[in-house]
Formats: sequence, C-alpha cells, structure tokens
Amino acid sequence: MSAFASDLDLDSIRDAAGYDTEVDVAVHLHDGTVRLSILWTQEILLNADDADQVAQALQRAAEQSRRITATRGPDRSTST
Repeated sequence: MSAFASDLDLDSIRDAAGYDTEVDVAVHLHDGTVRLSILWTQEILLNADDADQVAQALQRAAEQSRRITATRGPDRSTST
C-alpha cells in the first residue's frame, strides 16, 4: 500500500503533443510532502485548460499537506 494519495482529477490529463505522457500530483499521507510526477518522460506539454487543472491539483495538495503537518507535534521529524 502506498503512503501517497494521488489527485484523481488528473486521470484524464495527457500530453498535448499526443505522446501519452501523464502527470500525477500526490500527497504523502505520513509527512505531508507533495509529489509532482511526470510519467513516461521528463517533460509534458499541456494545453491551457490542463495546465489549470494541474495548478489546482497542486493547490489542493498544498492545503492537504498543511493539514497533515499541522496535526504533527513540533518535535516530530519528516525524515524517514
């Protein structure tokens, strides 16, 4: 089981050039770090609407990360 929770709203986002490249935004459920992954290559070309969706997913992930880290005590480390 993964400790990351992916944003399912990005399932339909694909490279605008037609290369089937995908993007994933996920939050680590234990330490609140945000992972941005570009799958199958090193870059992705997005049309404006898809870029907005990725930006919104990153904002949602940032908010979720803040909630996760706010619940941790001040002495807890994020290192694994």
